[in-house]
Parts: sequence; C-alpha cells; structure tokens
Amino acid sequence: MKIAVSSGKGGTGKTTVATNLAVTAARAGRSVGYLDCDVEEPNGFLFLKPQIDQTQPVNVSIPKVDLDTCNGCGQCGRICQYSAVVSMNKQVLVFPDLCHGCGGCWLVCPTGAITESHRQTGQLESGSTDGMQCVQGLLNIGEVMSPPVIEAVKDAAPDVEILVIDSPPGTSCPVIESVRDSDFVLLVTEPTPFGLNDLKLAVEMVQALKLPFAVVINRADVGDGDTRQYCQRQRIDVLAEIPDDRQVAEAYSRGEMACDAVPTYRELYSDLLDSLTKRVPEHAG
Repeated sequence: MKIAVSSGKGGTGKTTVATNLAVTAARAGRSVGYLDCDVEEPNGFLFLKPQIDQTQPVNVSIPKVDLDTCNGCGQCGRICQYSAVVSMNKQVLVFPDLCHGCGGCWLVCPTGAITESHRQTGQLESGSTDGMQCVQGLLNIGEVMSPPVIEAVKDAAPDVEILVIDSPPGTSCPVIESVRDSDFVLLVTEPTPFGLNDLKLAVEMVQALKLPFAVVINRADVGDGDTRQYCQRQRIDVLAEIPDDRQVAEAYSRGEMACDAVPTYRELYSDLLDSLTKRVPEHAG
C-alpha cells in the first residue's frame, strides 16, 4: 500500500503527518517504509533519526561529443527539445543542466560521435529505525532538476506492507513524479485563504492523475471555515483535523514526534491509519 502525503504549499505540516503516520503504522506491527522525496529540502530524517547504513550517488545520462568523429549534420540539435545540444558551424555545444537524459541525440547521430556519459546530480541515503526502513534523496546544490533523484528514491523503496511517500510541496513535475503510481494521496492543508487556494490546485492535480485522495486539515482551529466548505461542496473526505497545539510545536522544535510528545496524538494518527487502510484496496501496493 503506497500512501503519498502531499500538499499544495509548503509549511502545512506535510512532513509532520507523514512521519507520524509512518511511525504509528510501524508501532502497530505493520512493515513500513518511509521515502522522503522532498529532495531539495528533506527533513523527515530529523524526526525519524534512522541509522544510515548506505549512501550512493544518483547519476543522470548526458551526451559526450567526439568532435573528430562529428560531421556537423545537426541532427542532435534538431531532436533535442530542451536545447541541451546545439550544433552550429560543425561545432556541438552541450549544456548538461538542460539535458533530460532521453538519449535521443546519441541515437540519431549517424557517425557515432555522441555517446552516453553520466554526471552526479544527488545522492541517496538509506537506513532504518525501530524496524522501519527509510530512504531519502538529496539534490546537489545548484541542480535544477529533481525528478531523477526522486525517481531513484522510489526505485530504492523497500518491499513493505505500507510505504509512506513524503512528497515535495506544490503541483509541479517533482510532485507528480513523487505521487505517480501511489495507491492513495493524502493532501495536507490549512484553513487559510492561501492554504485553500493551493489545495484546489493540488486537488486538480490528483484528479488529472486519476488517483484516489482525501484531505487532512492541519491547524484546524485557526483561520476560517472556507476549506471545510470547499471539501463538502466537492465531496472530498476530510480524514483528520489536527489542532494548532503548542505542545506539538515545542516537540517539533526539539525534533520529537508528536505521537511521542503528546499521547492524544497516538490515537489521532491511529484513526487516520485505519481510515486510510479502509480506503485502499487490499491488493494495492
């Protein structure tokens, strides 16, 4: 069962929900894996504190040009949709930061002047804590494309009963790569005008992907009631409403889990897990 935890905007409490949900499932005796796909700023490990036992690079394919073999035909530049390869005056320029690694340029090269090379864009870290297996991706500073690192994180997913995927915020390509192929998407929002605006965008995204989803309202006792009204009108299930609790904020600042620091939250996340289990088919995952 693959549960992706996502949000239309940052700061809604997505990682808090994802980590507490994963810990709750593990303590209930389920085999659990946690994937931090927010590779630009992963912070789930700050709370789960796994013992990292493996680190490996994430490489992407880029073209390597042998100018002595190149005949200047220009086919490589014409096939590249991202202007990562430019052919002019029998010179071929490669812009690695723009390359998406599709391989089209070396496939169409008639002289074999272009071959596949690689460069590192990030790394994976894997470990475990309390029997739960954890994987996070770290995008190299200065890199602009995170989907290859996210894909590598998902490829490294352990074979477990419940897989919790902590996705990046927003609705762009990195989010789509994170939630793609999930069995269920949990959208975390807050009852504010900004939260509602970005929730609507997130709902449109998961609907376009044809993924089942529901909502968790964090800091539910602040803001206004427009978010609840929107969910009612759209017939979107709200599986949990989490209050704005100072005890949770203090625990968060210490790097502690809410379900550990405040006993009442153990039941809240246990109920959330039960609700998710009922909504995901038994054969999922």
